[in-house]
Amino acid sequence: MWEGLGLQVVLIWLGIGLCSHALTALEHAQGNVHNHAHRWQLSLHRHRERGKVGQVLHRSKRGWVWNQFFVIEEYTGPEPVLVGRLHSDVDSGDGNIKYILSGEGAGTIFVIDDKTGNIHATKTLDREEQAQYTLIAQAVARDTGRPLEPPSQFVVKVQDINDNPPEFLHGPYHGRVPEMSNVGTSVMQVTATDADDPTYGNSAMLVYSILQGQPYFSVEPQTGIIRTALPNMDREARQEYDVVIQAKDMGGHMGGLSGTTEVKIILTDVNDNPPKFLQSVYVMSVSEDKAPGEEVGKLKARDPDIGENGLITYRLTEGDGMGIFEIVTDLERQEGIVRLKKSLDFEAKRAYTLRVEAFNEYVDPRFITLGPFKDSATIKVMVEDVDEPPAFTSPMYSFEVEENAPPGIVVGRVHAKDTDIANNPTRYMIRRYTDLEEFFSIDPEDGIIRTTRPLDRESLPWHNISVSAVEIGGHHQDAKVRVNIRVKDINDNAPELTSQNEVLMCESVTPGKVSPSQTFSFLMFSLLFLIDGTASIYVTRKGFSRITQDVYLLPIVISDNGSPPLSSTNTLLVRVCGCDSRDAVLSCNVEPYILPAGLSTGALIAILACIVILLAIVVLFVALRRQKKEPLIVFKEEDVRENIITYDDEGGGEEDTEAFDIATLKNPDRASGILPRKDIKPDMQQPLQQRLQPGATSADVDRFIASRVLEADNDPAAPPYDSIQVYGYEGRGSVAGSLSSLETVTTDSDLNYHYLQSWGPRFKKLADLYGTKDSVNDSS
Repeated sequence: MWEGLGLQVVLIWLGIGLCSHALTALEHAQGNVHNHAHRWQLSLHRHRERGKVGQVLHRSKRGWVWNQFFVIEEYTGPEPVLVGRLHSDVDSGDGNIKYILSGEGAGTIFVIDDKTGNIHATKTLDREEQAQYTLIAQAVARDTGRPLEPPSQFVVKVQDINDNPPEFLHGPYHGRVPEMSNVGTSVMQVTATDADDPTYGNSAMLVYSILQGQPYFSVEPQTGIIRTALPNMDREARQEYDVVIQAKDMGGHMGGLSGTTEVKIILTDVNDNPPKFLQSVYVMSVSEDKAPGEEVGKLKARDPDIGENGLITYRLTEGDGMGIFEIVTDLERQEGIVRLKKSLDFEAKRAYTLRVEAFNEYVDPRFITLGPFKDSATIKVMVEDVDEPPAFTSPMYSFEVEENAPPGIVVGRVHAKDTDIANNPTRYMIRRYTDLEEFFSIDPEDGIIRTTRPLDRESLPWHNISVSAVEIGGHHQDAKVRVNIRVKDINDNAPELTSQNEVLMCESVTPGKVSPSQTFSFLMFSLLFLIDGTASIYVTRKGFSRITQDVYLLPIVISDNGSPPLSSTNTLLVRVCGCDSRDAVLSCNVEPYILPAGLSTGALIAILACIVILLAIVVLFVALRRQKKEPLIVFKEEDVRENIITYDDEGGGEEDTEAFDIATLKNPDRASGILPRKDIKPDMQQPLQQRLQPGATSADVDRFIASRVLEADNDPAAPPYDSIQVYGYEGRGSVAGSLSSLETVTTDSDLNYHYLQSWGPRFKKLADLYGTKDSVNDSS
């Protein structure tokens, strides 16, 4: 059987000094436990004897006796605290039974004496961390470990002490309450928490009190509700209050723990103050030249309230300038802005008096007795004189003048005057950028406008000019006005046709029918004039044909009804066209009717015969040329100077007189006189000088070439280039040697090239090239 020792009661009473009462309670508890255990043991013994004698077997009851165990938290004694004692009725005290403890904290926080069954707490316990522990106890045989009793579960509860002060978890706090609130108006509620056990003792019983903020506020001890304690608290006098609230446990008694928090309370605004003007009279001034809408002055009333409670609206209530001035409210700056509503005139009125009122739009009915929530003041506006420009008697002038009127005709008159007290005279002028061609002039003294030249309505029917009036003296102020001048029409232009001078007419048109286009006629056509200045054409006969006549020229006389009447003669061209059944023009050309649509068979045969004859002539001409071995096209013999002739055959030099005839170098055309240039056509022909004509059998090549060079130098019709005769080979043993200069560049030669100097400017390049070489060779 288990025995539970109520040592927790002993420790409690030891703490409060009641030792004797605790000892008595302990003895009484132990006596009850022993008596209970003795009765449980006797009950087991009787069951066992009856089982032997009467052989009546019953289920054996558990041999454990246990209770809830308690241990005080935060115990700081020198030795482990005894929690309780476990004992089984099968334990005879010989040490053969072993007690085993398991569960939460077994072996670490709680330990058991396996012989006696005493349970001790080895560590300081905190109820706020864990309020109870569940353990399992069991008695087994020490030598075999066989369970003697089934395991049994029990609970060890941690008993609370007042070790945690109250805490305000949501502090610091901020509260708001309207100003002028009644006493007892709730501001807000603060709440503190205590981690101690609220079901045991007074450790968690809290009481609230105010440490700072009196006499303005109070707090309810049990609920923590903060309320106002003074009436008519004025925000304009003081807006913020710092309040300190305390929460204390143990019911607020001595020895209890406490915690504090701060509360900032703000008084919110109500409309309890009317607006007030700082002055009773406001004086403003404005120039008479200010335009409507411009600002005259500002004024401001004071309202200590804020937000919508302090919004001020301004209005004019009376005065002689109600229609001249207006006042608007600047909501951002809470000012009244006086503006000009109409133009001012210093000469007409120099001062105005107004009455202005400032009032609150939002009035709290709870404070209506503090009103009225408005105030009034007087505004005096003084008009200042300025030098104003002259003023025209009309904002715009319109005049008329006939076209072609002689220069100097009066168009009209403008008039302006100085509105100032001085009444200075004015001078007039036309702004020339509005009359660039200077059609008009104006008298500077009286403002009379005249023409400077005849005007033409057809070129410019309207003239819009600007006239300025400048005062003489003062600040030379000026004003301008617009003058519109309309040029009146007279009959000075004869009527003319405005449409095209050519119209189309169907050749199948019938008499009395309107031509498709607007035209005019004479004799074969009739005219019908309409009111809008147009005319229609009617034909008077039929039978028009494009082949016979495709165009008709009609002279038309057009006259008007003007004074004097004018007329003009216009020629209208009527073209006859082919049309379809709906009188739609198809074609106006006459060629399709003149040319046949195709060629006849005879015409085709004639054309083919002509072609065959031409081909036969060409073939015959070619055949004849081949028999004569002549070129197909006969030209005059070409000038040998215009060709480079290459001979591939080789002769026997000077001794060979049959290989080449010097006569071939002569131009047979020279005998007839002028040799024309074949590359260009000369602009003029001059008679050639007498040329040297070497004989046909002459072998003097030097003279022959010299004569040719002379002719080329003196012949204006000669081509601008030279002829080069190339000889591939002149034979062996030639005294003259090679005539070609192409090989002498790289080989030595005994030829003397000084004669090239006498060949003229055309051979100057060769003379410089070879003559220089000879000179070098001679000097060496």
